[in-house]
Amino acid sequence: MPEMRAVVITAPGGPEVLEIQSRPIPEPGLSQIRVRVRASALNRADVSQRIGRYPAPAGVPADISGLEYSGEVDAFGPGATMWKPGDRVMGIVGGGGHAEYLCVHEREAIAIPLELTWEEAAAIPEVFLTAYDALFRQLFVRPGETLLIHAVGSGVGTAAVQLARVAGVHAIGTSRTPEKLRRAGELGMGAGLEASADWPEKVLAQTDGAGVHAILDLVGAGYLAGNLNVLAPQGRMISVGLTAGSRAELDMSVLMRKRLRILGTVLRARPIEEKIALARDFGARVLPFFSSRRLRPVLDSVHSFTDIREAHGLMESDSSFGKIVLRWDP
Repeated sequence: MPEMRAVVITAPGGPEVLEIQSRPIPEPGLSQIRVRVRASALNRADVSQRIGRYPAPAGVPADISGLEYSGEVDAFGPGATMWKPGDRVMGIVGGGGHAEYLCVHEREAIAIPLELTWEEAAAIPEVFLTAYDALFRQLFVRPGETLLIHAVGSGVGTAAVQLARVAGVHAIGTSRTPEKLRRAGELGMGAGLEASADWPEKVLAQTDGAGVHAILDLVGAGYLAGNLNVLAPQGRMISVGLTAGSRAELDMSVLMRKRLRILGTVLRARPIEEKIALARDFGARVLPFFSSRRLRPVLDSVHSFTDIREAHGLMESDSSFGKIVLRWDP
């Protein structure tokens, strides 16, 4: 049976548990395509899976992480008719993206604009689909509104800043790093605030006391009280990340008095029908902005897949800005 190389999690632990091993090349099933992966990218979920805190959903490899990819169509399962051999595609998967081949439903795959490299394309799916879905399909952010983005220097944060700019939404971002705030400003962020203990006061001062219409929270529990404080009446908040913990005390009187809405979201465990709907919507509405370069993937660095341990270490250092990408060399 033909084999491929893959990044394998040999046991829960630090980056040292990651190994390059050989695995059988997967065969596409009904309505699936097989993709020869040319690049893939790291996400916080990959680190959580490696240390044993984020198990893979059913039906995907439990020991091969990787939630996004770019590559070319290599083979077809029964009933797959959307693509041709060699077509350039990208997308999100529940796992298995850090390997030379993977199989996905043909309607989950998204065409790569001709202007993008493999590495640029691999930096798009997880962060831009997450940000687009959160901002416009769940929070329903509108032109002219003010959006607060926590951890604005992260992959999802940099994607959200750009999407907000294109949509005519004023973005305020927080980060613990002044350099990340500066770089986010170059992407279209209206105001950058250092994430010190008094960040809520800074947000209110920035909005003349009115607060913000919506919040994209990539941090978690530690920011909940402040988020409720800075939301304007009938404001909306969506929680995407939990780097600062998952448990917090909720003052329901603020929630009720301001008539606020709090949402939570995750892409990985969604039913395939929802992932397909998001992929098709994204392809139709957002992809043209990459072709015109009004949107662009933000790459922190590109590494050979053989340097996977170093790449994980970089992500855990919190020093990266944008995406850490793996190149799958021939």
